[in-house]
Amino acid sequence: MKIKILIPALLIGTALFMLSFQSNSDWPVPEKYQKMKNPVAADDDSVEMGEDLWKTHCKSCHGKEGLGDGSKAAQLDTPAGDFTSAKFQKQTDGALFYKTLEGKGDMPSYKKKIPNEEDLWHLVNFMRTLK
Repeated sequence: MKIKILIPALLIGTALFMLSFQSNSDWPVPEKYQKMKNPVAADDDSVEMGEDLWKTHCKSCHGKEGLGDGSKAAQLDTPAGDFTSAKFQKQTDGALFYKTLEGKGDMPSYKKKIPNEEDLWHLVNFMRTLK
C-alpha cells in the first residue's frame, strides 16, 4: 500500500519540480549587456516617456502595474512575469535593455518596434518604478 502511494507522490513531485525549473529558467544575457550602464538619467521626464511606451507596447501582456496580468497574458505560452518581484528588479539595466531589444519566445523583439535605443532606456527607467 505504501508503495502505491509513494510512487505517484514521487512522480507528481518530480513533475512539479520540472515545471518550476522550466518556468524559472534563466534568460541568458551576454556579458556586454549585463555590464551595460543606462546612459539615460531616471528623471521624471524619462520615466514618463517610458510609461507612455509601456502603455503602447507592454501593458497588454505585462499589465498596468507589471504584474504579468495584462489582457493578452492568458494567451501566452509562458508567463509574462512579475516585474515587481525582487528577482526581476535585481537584474541590471543592461539585462532589461537586452531582453526588450532581442525578445525570446512569446516576448517579441523591439528592435523594429522601438528603434530608438534611448527610448528603450526610458522604458527600462519606467520598469524600475514597478515595485
